[in-house]
Amino acid sequence: MDLTPTSYIVLGLVELLGEASAYDLKRAAAASVANFWSVPHSQLYRESARLKAGGYLSERRERTSGGRIRKVYGLTRRGTRALNAWRESPAGELPEMRDPGLLKLFFGADPAPLAAARREAHQRHLEEFESYLPQDDGSPPRGPWHALKVGIEHERLWIRFWSELSEP
Repeated sequence: MDLTPTSYIVLGLVELLGEASAYDLKRAAAASVANFWSVPHSQLYRESARLKAGGYLSERRERTSGGRIRKVYGLTRRGTRALNAWRESPAGELPEMRDPGLLKLFFGADPAPLAAARREAHQRHLEEFESYLPQDDGSPPRGPWHALKVGIEHERLWIRFWSELSEP
């Protein structure tokens, strides 16, 4: 069974949460990795079931207060081994940049209004990221902190780029 980036997102989030339903995964992804890795919610649901079928996740069913049955997933030993092996392997490939503003700019959009709109959007995103900054408690930075730091610098770079482009 081939594991994809979405597979590792599901495995990693289940590890962070202890155990999780597909809905829990959707909410956790939206509040974390979705800030730097796009993953459709429907893909999280499908991938959870696929990983369960492959032996990477366990599944237990519980009845909700509304009487519905929900599936709750946990990591199996196989899932933990796969996640650890993935974390330990170097990531040499570069990310794909897909920016609608750059695409419009490339094809001749008027830079002034485009730059103003893009700068404003990146400013809002920067402010959101900065609101996530943890209080310094003296503990060493962890993975989410490093990802947040990169996200903040990324937004600052875009703000500088679009600001310079809008200057006469």
